[in-house]
Amino acid sequence: MKPRCVVLVPAAGSGSRFGQPTPKQYTALAGQPLLAHTLRTLCAEPRVDQVWVVISPEDDWFDQFDWPDAKLGVLRHGGATRAETVRNGLAALALADDDWVLVHDAARCCLPADALTRLIDTLDTDPCGGLLALPVADTLKRDDGQQGVAATVARDGLWQAQTPQMFRYGLLARALAAGSGAEITDEASAIERLGRQPRLVRGDARNFKVTYAQDIRLAAALLSTHKDDMA
Repeated sequence: MKPRCVVLVPAAGSGSRFGQPTPKQYTALAGQPLLAHTLRTLCAEPRVDQVWVVISPEDDWFDQFDWPDAKLGVLRHGGATRAETVRNGLAALALADDDWVLVHDAARCCLPADALTRLIDTLDTDPCGGLLALPVADTLKRDDGQQGVAATVARDGLWQAQTPQMFRYGLLARALAAGSGAEITDEASAIERLGRQPRLVRGDARNFKVTYAQDIRLAAALLSTHKDDMA
């Protein structure tokens, strides 16, 4: 039987760097909550069987909005960290070890559909999985701790990780159960700690993560351009 393909969207964070009273995932963007734009692209992919949003048990925002897509479900099992939220979400799902789980940041609301398609196409038969990423283009500087430059860092071979990150359910569950702490910054880093090598799949610069309030303007411009392209 063909493996299922399920998406987890960890959305239990408070968005402290966003600096607004409304949690980042629910802030208004082009007439809808930011999270709605994220979910639309994921639910529209034909090979995705279900999309689960993992929110905090104390979240009283989610139910204020209309989420009409039949593929969409909510899990109120969010934790204190991203890794804990994903781990709790995985534990709540009844999946086979070979099923695919794609983990996508709630705040990456401009994910192009073709980037998602490329990820699934590339990893369809991969035994491990991988992630969207982009080669680092800018010159990198290491801080000396006092906002001075300590060194210039060679960017050769460096990639900037994006999401979705796509791994087999059993492997990802084991990786997250085995590791914890600040070094687990994404799903790929947990997989790497098991000695596996996730595949890098070329991402897209539009798939950026809304982090600060001013990022909303860029996201709105990108979404508007995308809408024009689809017209």
